[in-house]
Amino acid sequence: MIYELRIYHAMPGRLPALISRFQNHTLQIWEKHGIRQAGFWTTLIGESNQRLTYLLAWGSMAEREERWSAFLADPEWIAISTETAKDGQLVQNISNEFLAPTAFSSVK
Repeated sequence: MIYELRIYHAMPGRLPALISRFQNHTLQIWEKHGIRQAGFWTTLIGESNQRLTYLLAWGSMAEREERWSAFLADPEWIAISTETAKDGQLVQNISNEFLAPTAFSSVK
């Protein structure tokens, strides 16, 4: 398995709207495309409380490219993305990393 760590740095005051978009729309579209999330977190104590962090689980990089590309091109996602940003941009920037579990990891 490969895990993708994604950190969304929300625009000031827009984290609740970003969380709502994931909870009410994005996860259902991901399900349609076979995208598996391994967890979501907000920052309680740290550099910024305007971040949403999550992990995605992939069988391979090829699977990731295929499913993520299909998601980004999905007309439902494009419409939701536009609609939920009508009151202003939600995300300042996104960082991501691809992680491979170690032999001794409890997550494989």
